[in-house]
Amino acid sequence: MSAAGAVATAGLKGVKRIDEFDLKDKRVFLRVDLNVPMSGGAISDDTRVRAALPTIKYAMEKGAKLVLASHLGRPESKEDRPRYSLEPVAARLGELLGIEVLLVDEPTSDAPKGLLPTLKPSQLVLLENVRFEPGESKNSREFAMTLASYTDIYINDAFGASHRAHATIDALPSLVEQKGIGFLIAKEIEMLDRLLHAPAAPYMAILGGAKVSDKIPVIENMINRVDAFLVGGAMAYTFLAAQGAATGASRVEKDKVAFAGEMLRRIEARGKRCLLPVDHVVTRDIKDTKDVRTTDSAQVPEGWLAVDIGPKTRELYRKELQRAKTVFWNGPMGVFETPEFSKGTFAIAETLSQLTDATTIVGGGDSAAAAEGSGYAGMMTHISTGGGASLEYLQGDKLPGLEVLRKRTPSSSPVISANKEA
Repeated sequence: MSAAGAVATAGLKGVKRIDEFDLKDKRVFLRVDLNVPMSGGAISDDTRVRAALPTIKYAMEKGAKLVLASHLGRPESKEDRPRYSLEPVAARLGELLGIEVLLVDEPTSDAPKGLLPTLKPSQLVLLENVRFEPGESKNSREFAMTLASYTDIYINDAFGASHRAHATIDALPSLVEQKGIGFLIAKEIEMLDRLLHAPAAPYMAILGGAKVSDKIPVIENMINRVDAFLVGGAMAYTFLAAQGAATGASRVEKDKVAFAGEMLRRIEARGKRCLLPVDHVVTRDIKDTKDVRTTDSAQVPEGWLAVDIGPKTRELYRKELQRAKTVFWNGPMGVFETPEFSKGTFAIAETLSQLTDATTIVGGGDSAAAAEGSGYAGMMTHISTGGGASLEYLQGDKLPGLEVLRKRTPSSSPVISANKEA
């Protein structure tokens, strides 16, 4: 896509993309999302690292002196530093790019500014986990000014963190005159805008996960656009309780039962459909994978816990989805991390992979992990890297990481330009 047509999508109006800047010999601060799952000190899934590569490669090819920044987890004290260090990420980045990644322990030290003038084309700087700095989560202007002192151009490509008003997402770009987005965010917003502005009908939303309360705003914003909702996961039992079904020991948000009932009535009044499980995989103990049964109806027996949708529900949902031209999926159908309870979630992934004429968008978080785990991820139209960010965007909220890029930096601000250091 040419620079002139780079940001035609509605959600990126007024935002520049990285290929609209002259990057040669410029100090480019690239905020990425390298918040990868870790196990035993090693990366267990490098999807987010790989998702950042196109923008990183482009910047390096154009001669940028590149500084990367990311968070990892939620460190709360100095004792957490070894667990949440970006050192394994730096090593993986180096492997994937075939370059030397220089990990800087202290972003506020003189090290980044000192390294950049002599940075080789085969090197980049990665700042240590920015959440080690108290100023990051506090959106500290002081912390941001230190980072701005070695930034000529700011690029945000961390979609999964763009709903947070943190220093490297909000305060820093407010201080930098030249700012924009990377290719990942451009693609994320383009895909989500399809759901908001031009979804081909029938448009279906698959909603799962633990809580109805987490999905209320997105359901409210989708209710007039979506032709059918397919509900699974623990949140389904709150909806079933609203219909008077027995839910056994399954998780039910009692304070949301009335809402769920009202939502079902509103969906029906609009001539839309809301499909709920008609059978379940159940167990007495979520840790017990031997005593597992399948119910013959939507009723969950007393003392039993529903952990997945059953085979009749899988077939019901498969047939419904075959009609779809647009699908948004957010939330697993059960406890998919346990193989015995994963069939429903993986059946959804398989069905979406077969919808070759439909736009299929997976809304990040557990859904993205499920799609990857199913082996069908490569056959989806788009898998978002940001669960919370994608939901907030779809429910109509403005993302701080995008809004700050639309604003011109006030002339009264201590703007850091390409030829001046603070």
